[in-house]
Amino acid sequence: MSDIIFSSDHAAQSAMSLSTETRNRIETLLQQNPIVLFMKGNPQTPRCGFSAATVGVLNELLPDYASVDVLEDAEIREGIKVYGNWPTIPQLYVRGELIGGADIVQSMYTSGQLQELFGLPQPDRTPPQITISDTAAGAIRDALADAEPGLDLHLAIDARHQAQFHLAAADDHSIRSEANGITIFMDLGTAQRARGIRIDWVETAQGAGLAIDNPNAPAAVKPLSVRELKSRLDAGSVTVIDVRPPEERAQAALTQPFRTLDDGVEALAAALPKDTALAFLCHSGGRSARAAEHFRSLGFRKVYNVDGGIDAWSREIDAGIPRY
Repeated sequence: MSDIIFSSDHAAQSAMSLSTETRNRIETLLQQNPIVLFMKGNPQTPRCGFSAATVGVLNELLPDYASVDVLEDAEIREGIKVYGNWPTIPQLYVRGELIGGADIVQSMYTSGQLQELFGLPQPDRTPPQITISDTAAGAIRDALADAEPGLDLHLAIDARHQAQFHLAAADDHSIRSEANGITIFMDLGTAQRARGIRIDWVETAQGAGLAIDNPNAPAAVKPLSVRELKSRLDAGSVTVIDVRPPEERAQAALTQPFRTLDDGVEALAAALPKDTALAFLCHSGGRSARAAEHFRSLGFRKVYNVDGGIDAWSREIDAGIPRY
């Protein structure tokens, strides 16, 4: 892998133009942590597509690794580019050596080199079993009839189980699945997330198109009435997260214990087990629905949105809580 890994000697030479303080900070991070990802945002909330793609690969392979949000530290953001002579973010370092950015990490993951680097078994390349309905297969065949020669149908399912079809040339590492006379190519990560999916053709008021039923995706956010919320609170079987800012909570708030987002989404997400039952609450249900969907996308499996929010709680459960 010497063709894609930069040696620490090369990094040290590039770091000569850095201030001593910044160089020492970077080298301390690399010495104290065997795997460090310099990224935009954090693993729970990436703030660029390339960082999100890299995090998706690492999260699939590793239970833990160090990350540095370069958007929060201008010196590190510019210094790490000079240190490794690598102009873009993200950057992955393993045992003090620069591996590269998003494209290299994805390529190494797909080829199995990244698993080897981490001391992990080679990935399972067994094509996933998928089901394609007759209607969907017919629509796909019609669409492919107009495709340019050499382009194949690819499916990509990201770490948040968002799916997308596109046309591209297959490479040596693409995994190929066939169903109902249709061939679909996918990368390694998609293959793991696509096991058992059903592809159908649906028509709605918004239009018609392919739809995927994925049994591997986290369950959808479910509505929860305030009466159901009270029963769950009495039973101690749910954690309430009030997404409103402190000034709104000062006007009206539950008397039962609840969590907030005051310390940030990433801090709360990291502190809660993924199987925790979460009920999101706001004034009337709109903001909490968006927050609930975000936590579902992070892998939380029991996510609820409180219909009507604190206003409904005041009207139906506790009239002593002011309405505003």
